[in-house]
Amino acid sequence: MSNAEPVLVLISVDPRASHRANEAMRIGLGIVSGENEVTFVLTGPAVHLLDADTEELVDGDDIDKFRTNLRSLGIPFHVEARAQPTDSDWNADGHSVVPVTTAEIADLVRRSRRTLVF
Repeated sequence: MSNAEPVLVLISVDPRASHRANEAMRIGLGIVSGENEVTFVLTGPAVHLLDADTEELVDGDDIDKFRTNLRSLGIPFHVEARAQPTDSDWNADGHSVVPVTTAEIADLVRRSRRTLVF
């Protein structure tokens, strides 16, 4: 594999209950700053990383900062389609979201140079 393949950060942990979701975003942002292509995938309860109310999230202030940085860099979140909330306040900041199926997530993993799973 060459360095052209992205690093995949797969987040499935619930940011309302664990700091690990925040750590995953922080690590992924650090990899991006090293001029690597990074693909962020949110599955299951991790989709709450894009909730408008970050007060309900563990490390909500940091999550908000990391989301802002990722948005300014134009990095989308690949979100498991069946887990994507329909609430009007979900993704209120308008982050770029790419809905993906389980099969598409598996393909993203296969095509990645490295995969970090949280």
